[in-house]
Amino acid sequence: MRVRFKKIAILLAILSVCGGTLIFADSASQKVRVIVNGSELDDGGIIVDGKTYLPLRQMGNSLNALVDWDNQSKKATINKPNVHMILFQDKVIFGNVDKGNKYTFNVFSQIDNLKTDISAVKVSITDPYGTEKVIQSQNVSITKDNFWYRTEDIKYNFEFAGKYAVRFYLKTSPSDDWTVVSEKLITSQ
Repeated sequence: MRVRFKKIAILLAILSVCGGTLIFADSASQKVRVIVNGSELDDGGIIVDGKTYLPLRQMGNSLNALVDWDNQSKKATINKPNVHMILFQDKVIFGNVDKGNKYTFNVFSQIDNLKTDISAVKVSITDPYGTEKVIQSQNVSITKDNFWYRTEDIKYNFEFAGKYAVRFYLKTSPSDDWTVVSEKLITSQ
């Protein structure tokens, strides 16, 4: 009985220390809802000592920016290139489409204000239900601050009504993940 009483006393002491720490931590920081272009970030942010801290990678992705983290120097770099996409069907600018029809088009992209080297580019189209089709992907070696990129023609069936997203991706190095740096929507009715 005495051993059991000691265990309960120790457990209560641990819980009260942990509970006090959690209450202190909660009062020292506040959660912040972060909304970018109408969509709320999953992780949000926190306020500590009057300063707001936001999740860098999630913010970069929401803003279509390249985020690079150098763990050795503890330095984060955000690069937001200007990417303009124009869709062409032959020599005519291509936009909204009729549902159920197949179209042949290509994507012309102008990229400038590029502050980092690029190792690969990718252009894809995603249907309203989230199915992605790669239009074109290519390894490149771009070290200048601007370039143009045009895909080959693609034949694509817009079988559903809704919004189709054409996305332009970049990689800064072959080992990096793809980062969306521009998006254009096509409406199918």
